[in-house]
Formats: sequence, structure tokens, C-alpha cells
Amino acid sequence: MDQVIAQGVLGDKSVLTDLSKVRQWNNGTQSGDLSECIELAEDSPILPQLTSTSESCLGSDCPNYAECYIAKARKKALNADLVVVNHHIFFADMAVKENGFGELIPNAEAIIFDEAHQLPDIASQYFGQSLTSRQLFELCKDINIVYRTELKDMQQLGNIADTLQKIIQDFRLLLGEGNQRGNWRDLSKQSMVAKAFNLLQEKLAFLSEVIKLVLGRSQTLDSIFERLEAIKVQLERLAETNVVGYCYWYETIGRQFGLHITPLTVADKFGSQVANKEAAWIFTSATLAVGGDFQHFCQRLGINSHKQKILPSPFNYCEQALLCVPRYLPPTNRPNTLTALGEMLLPLIEANQGRCFVLCTSYAMMRGLAEYFRAQSELSILLQGESAKTQLLTQFVEGKHSVLVATSSFWEGVDVRGDALSLVIIDKLPFTAPDEPLLKARIEDCRLQGGDPFNDIQIPEAVIALKQGVGRLIRDVTDRGAVVICDNRLVTRAYGETFLKSLPDAKRTRDLRKVVQFLQNNQANEL
Repeated sequence: MDQVIAQGVLGDKSVLTDLSKVRQWNNGTQSGDLSECIELAEDSPILPQLTSTSESCLGSDCPNYAECYIAKARKKALNADLVVVNHHIFFADMAVKENGFGELIPNAEAIIFDEAHQLPDIASQYFGQSLTSRQLFELCKDINIVYRTELKDMQQLGNIADTLQKIIQDFRLLLGEGNQRGNWRDLSKQSMVAKAFNLLQEKLAFLSEVIKLVLGRSQTLDSIFERLEAIKVQLERLAETNVVGYCYWYETIGRQFGLHITPLTVADKFGSQVANKEAAWIFTSATLAVGGDFQHFCQRLGINSHKQKILPSPFNYCEQALLCVPRYLPPTNRPNTLTALGEMLLPLIEANQGRCFVLCTSYAMMRGLAEYFRAQSELSILLQGESAKTQLLTQFVEGKHSVLVATSSFWEGVDVRGDALSLVIIDKLPFTAPDEPLLKARIEDCRLQGGDPFNDIQIPEAVIALKQGVGRLIRDVTDRGAVVICDNRLVTRAYGETFLKSLPDAKRTRDLRKVVQFLQNNQANEL
């Protein structure tokens, strides 16, 4: 944090406010996990300045290494009998070991994954390649710091870093406005993009030659040089877009961008890890099976010989829950769809006195419904992104009559028990947009292999996502409530039966009035 202030990156009042929150939290934290700082919003602009990347981390050479939370956690893990980590750390450790750079967590005799349905997508991130504007800007920033503090006679370093920053900013502008994802193979062939990409490579190559002249004079600059060489290799791979078996894609978020190479399948790599590692592997999740079958999950991870078991739920869904696909839903993709849906849902939400999750499949729908509810209702409307996730959940539970409008990050991993939550509304079936570049590439690969992309990829993944969303409702044997899914395709399309068979065996209705009656009866029983 002291470096953040020293580097002069603090500008507006909100950033200073966030820094003050983090400083206060840091005085009492034992873990250093920023997600525990509940006062800090998920999208706080201060976060990139406070977190270190694998490229910028100096490891044991860092002057603050003794106080490093990561180093302390690793030391504890190496001496522990039981180690609990998230999926990302597990795969980061796998990648580090594969490259011969030591380990993050020790070897184990048994490896147990909870929420294992997430593994294929997370694994693909670590078995792929990514280069982000943040990495490039961090490189420029660190070079400027070295020039101003250690190598003041090397003005050329500062000049190149400033020029490189401008090139990165110009490159971002060529990727288009707003937040989007697209096909890097196609975009890289456009003349202006290709020219800007080549200029970026040339400037980084020139920077490399300049740094070579002063290697050994600064330990920090030597570390920067290693990062620079790794970035040059990543750019070379991003230029070779004819390699099969991978999806080349880009994304833009605000002023930032990322260029990615993601394998279309991780089955070979992950499957070999399972086969060659002398350990017991256990995969658990409420949503591994699609229609009572584990085939989709096992194929994606390359798991061949295995025992499988579906355990019955401890919940009595027939008594505890009601599932509704309402009649007379407004037509989709029309200018008034959002307002019409809000008008249909608000009486139901108010009859339940809030206590509702509204789970959306897009940020536009999330923001639009939240805005409508706030304008039309006196209930407390909470919106994902306005506060940290843990703080939103605390406000929701303590408020007792709140409505939380959210998207993907609240579809799973959220546990609200008791009468604080008795209504879950889902705006539509959670199919990934067909133009999403990674899905598009997997669909094409499936076609080339003679498969049926819709039934082999899109439906199973949407079923798993829907099961996760529906699963937010009943979290205990005493919970009661209703799920409303605002998508006619569940009852009008043949594949709707696949979704319905995968959902808990709750009572069903298409009449919202019956949902209101069910919820009001529950409230009466609570008195």
C-alpha cells in the first residue's frame, strides 16, 4: 500500500476511500485475502494496485517477504496434514510443477474436489496462454520506477516505457468499445490490428535490447527483463494463429484487454494427471450429472476408469419447494421485454415481502430489472457489484425483506438458509451466447468430429448452470420456497424435458397465483 501512494497512482476521492478501507482491514487480517474486506466493492479500482501477479512477484528477494501472506500460507501447507485450497491454486500448482518451478502445495495421497463441475473451465485457463493489458502496463510502470529510483542515468528506459504505454492504449482502441469477446484469429488479420500488433512486438524487442545493456545493475530490472522475455514469447504464440486444437480469442473490459489461447479440451492433460499420480481422486458436486449420467463431466476431464455414485438428496422437495414456469411470459428480444417481465414479477416479489434472489443471465437484464424494481417498489433492492459479495449477502440476510438482483457469481457457492430466502427467480435458461468465442470454437470442433454440438455441449452445460441456480433455494431440511423460471422453452421445446428431469422433484405449476398462495401459506406457518 505504501508503494501505491509513493507511485502517485491515487487520483480521485473514491480510490483514497477504498485505500483507507483496506488499510483498516489489513491491521486485523490473518490471511491477507482481500475477499474478506467486505467494505470493498468487487470492482474497486484499487484492487489491481494492491495485488501482485506471478510476473511482478519477487519471491524470496522481496524486502517484505517475511510478512507475505502467500509465503506464510505455503509454509503452513507444507507442514499440514490437511490442506484446503480453491481450484485455481490447485491448477496453478499443477502448472508450476509441470514446468519444473517447484510447488505451491505439497503432494497428497487423496485429492477431493468440491464443486467439481467447475473444473473443466478452470483447468482450460491454466493449460492455455493469456496476455493482458494489465501485464503490459505493469511492465511499463515498473520500468519507470526503476528509472526514477535506481537508474536515473537511463532516461531511454523511461522514454521507451512511455512510448510503449501509448502503443498499448492505441491497441486497446482498435479492439472496439465496451465489454466484449471476439475471435482473435479473425481480428488479427485486419490490417490496422496486424500493424499495431507488429508495432507492439517491435517496441518490446527494442526495449529488450536496451535492458540488456544494463543487466546486472538492478535486481529489479533483471526480474523485469525475465517478464519481458516471457511476454515476447506469448506474443509470438498469439501471432501463430494457425495452430489447431486451440481457441484464439480476445476480451475487452473497460480500458483493459486480454488476448488468450485456450485449449478446446483438457481431457488429455488432466486425464494423464489422474492416471499417473499415485493418489485417490474424488469429485463431488450437486450438479455433476446431466439426466442422471456423468458422461459429459467425465469426457471433458478425460476420466476413464472410475466409480460413480449419485446420492439421494436429504431434502423433501415435494413438500419444501414449488417450481413454476409462468404462463403469458412476455416475448423475448423486444424493446419492452424487460419492463413487461418486471411488471409480471414485482407483485410476486412483494407478496413474498422480498426475501428473493433474482438471478439473471446477462448484466443488461440484471441492471434493468434492479432499476425497475427500485423505481416501482419500496423493498430494499441489492445489486451485484455495488458492494463486495460477502457484504451483499450479509445485507440480504440481515435485511430480512430484501431482493438481491445478480448474475453468474451468485448462481452458485451461495448458502442462505432459513426464511431470509424463500423465492428464487431465474430470467431464462442459462445458455452461453453462441457467439462466445471459446464456445464457438468448441462447437466447430465437435462438428468436425461428427458430434451434435447442441446436445453434446450446449444443453449439458446449460443444465448444470440451471441446477446451480435452482439449488440456491433449498439449503436445509426446514427451508421452504418457490423457484420461478421465466423461460417457455422448458415446456415448449423437446429439450425442455432434459432440463426438468435434472431438476429436483418439486411440485410444479404454471400459475403465478398458486406460487403466491404457496408462499403466503409458508409465511402463515412461520408465525
